[in-house]
Amino acid sequence: MAATSRSLRSRRSCMAVPGSNPRFIEKAQGLPVDQVFLDLEDACAPLAKEGARHTIVDALNNGDWGNRIRTVRVNDWTTHWTYRDVVTVVEGAGANLDCIMLPKVQDASQIKALDLLLTQIEKTVGLEVGRIGIEAQIENARGLVNVDEIAAASDRIETIIFGPADFMASINMKSLVVGEQPPGYDTGDAYHYILMRILMAARMHDLQAIDGPYLQIKDTDGFRRVAGRSAALGYDGKWVLHPGQIDAANEVYAPSQSDYDHAEMILDAYDWCTSEAGGKKGAAMLGDEMIDEASRKMALVISAKGRAAGMERTTKFEPPQG
Repeated sequence: MAATSRSLRSRRSCMAVPGSNPRFIEKAQGLPVDQVFLDLEDACAPLAKEGARHTIVDALNNGDWGNRIRTVRVNDWTTHWTYRDVVTVVEGAGANLDCIMLPKVQDASQIKALDLLLTQIEKTVGLEVGRIGIEAQIENARGLVNVDEIAAASDRIETIIFGPADFMASINMKSLVVGEQPPGYDTGDAYHYILMRILMAARMHDLQAIDGPYLQIKDTDGFRRVAGRSAALGYDGKWVLHPGQIDAANEVYAPSQSDYDHAEMILDAYDWCTSEAGGKKGAAMLGDEMIDEASRKMALVISAKGRAAGMERTTKFEPPQG
């Protein structure tokens, strides 16, 4: 298990890019996304996977990725491609790689196996041990049932991701539209338990929770509606499959300007009221609102999301006079 602690970064928009398509990879470097993951799994045909590994290595080493999180999704452990995906990519471009995404995670042993393989490669080629993170994708019932153990399996884990398409198939959900409510289910949200289960496991271990893709790529309103569902629960971001989904993701998973400003005001006001100058009070009024330690904790969440998204406040706290 890696010993490195990591600072989690903004992942409002996570762009999926086929690892076998150099044109798409080049285009992704200019898109305003928080994360790009180069895909060796579903987006790569079996005969294209070997060549895609080398395409990805070249892109990581020679591309201009700016501040984007650079991730590669390898094939899952039930295939014969996984170890070679990891070895080729990490040995070839580990210094320019932030995370490995492991799909179809079913139990903690699969995360531990990836952790061990990464550690051996890092030691062999002289990379910092533990720097490369792991993103775990939950895509079936077994993975969801074991998600607590999965989230605790390695200090490398940064995110837990919901993979809706495979998950829907794995539980025989009666729908062909990924992320939408199945026909006949009119009593609530068919995904609420799944989303909350993943979110609880993620938060228990201070990990980020990421929602999966919305495949109707031309339906921006539908994307925004489905993204709003997981954002309201507290998810940190969502996959985007098309440039048209990026702005919606960046907006939905960031605080509004007014909420961000308000959170920063709460933090400043609480710091002041608990100080010597503020009277060492545990609670105080901010306008018509009473704030206390619980308010501070809630504000920290909104403030952290806003700061990670690069937001700047437009208000300033002024201590009350007299």
